[in-house]
Amino acid sequence: MTPSAAPDAAPFRRAGRIAAIQVSEILRIAALATQRRKEGRPMIVLGAGEPDFDTPAHVREAAIRAIRAGQTRYTVLDGTAELKAAISAKFLRDNALDYAADEISVGAGAKQVMHNAFMATLDAGDEVILAAPYWTSYADMVLIAGGRPVTVVCTEANGFRLQAADLEAAITPRTRWLLLNSPSNPSGAAYSAAQLQPLLDVLLRHPQVWLLSDDIYEQLLYDGMPFVTSARLAPQLKARTLTVNGVSKAYAMTGWRVGYGGGPRSLIAAMAVVQSQSTSNPCSISQAAAVQALRTAGQRGAVARRISATAQPRRRPPERDRWHRLPAAGRRVLHVRELRGADRPQATGRDADRQRHGVLSLPARRTRPRRDTRELFRTGAVFPYLLRRIGCRPARGLRADRARLQGAAVSIRPHVAARARVFA
Repeated sequence: MTPSAAPDAAPFRRAGRIAAIQVSEILRIAALATQRRKEGRPMIVLGAGEPDFDTPAHVREAAIRAIRAGQTRYTVLDGTAELKAAISAKFLRDNALDYAADEISVGAGAKQVMHNAFMATLDAGDEVILAAPYWTSYADMVLIAGGRPVTVVCTEANGFRLQAADLEAAITPRTRWLLLNSPSNPSGAAYSAAQLQPLLDVLLRHPQVWLLSDDIYEQLLYDGMPFVTSARLAPQLKARTLTVNGVSKAYAMTGWRVGYGGGPRSLIAAMAVVQSQSTSNPCSISQAAAVQALRTAGQRGAVARRISATAQPRRRPPERDRWHRLPAAGRRVLHVRELRGADRPQATGRDADRQRHGVLSLPARRTRPRRDTRELFRTGAVFPYLLRRIGCRPARGLRADRARLQGAAVSIRPHVAARARVFA
């Protein structure tokens, strides 16, 4: 008897919740850079936000000691007691915020902490307000959780900061969260207490709206501007604020994947449910290293010195096309231009040219009809500097160098693309 032929396999079908979402462009660029470097090609990567120094030696040594001590087993779900104590002390020391152990959640990076919060709180159609330009993952995390990102475009005239009137206009009965990042990625804009207070006053009038304060760039301030966090400035909002931070940027620990958040017990407990059914605990060795980073307050001077060094005056290019200097935290992201009008076309040809010369950056992308699109364009660095870094002689003049190394826009969903000009 001839066996019956097996039926054709059904084509793969994505879940609807990720139908419109792709893998982060930042991760794609990082993978491509790794591949090119293995091929022996020098690359300048304008993608992921990597600090330009290594994890401090005393932090690495703490990880080695933890391995030798056998701290390689499962830990408590959302952070060891030692790490939560170090985080609590950090919040109190640096931010004058008092969080108990059961008001702290530790995840595999600040991104997971935010993802857990959205998964634990958003129902279908719930809205999250995002101040654009914003980090690429914010909107996609909201979409995966079933929510709806509501973008409020922040203009150049206001230093790319959210304004109270615009926030008020964006709030609806379905609004669940405002996500606010200061200092901001990608614009570099930061909020002083005077600039932040009007936004908090709006939230005080809308008790159904919670605040997610992404403070991951807290220590990356370049000209003495004091950092301020929302729950400290408006204690009345602390009971509905999740303050998110981590060790990635301040301690050059991006690959260790440790982020944390402080918030009300009910929220932290709900986030623990999500994490218990996904990753469980963060890496035990990474947690031991993070304890050392957060506890050794005296060692924070090494981080401060690095930041001070990067804040030295940089060459300013000729004034062209209305480039404007950003204030405060934008000192490393020095110039931003806003373009109005037609969409910028796909940059496929320019991307290929940049890659050929060893420069990787994020591509431009249309995401809305022309009338709704605003783009902020980003170039990589001073052109002669970049050309020298990749072994090319910058002898063609500024116009030719610009053409060879013109950067692409960083896609910011749903309808804003951002790009910054950084000088070395």
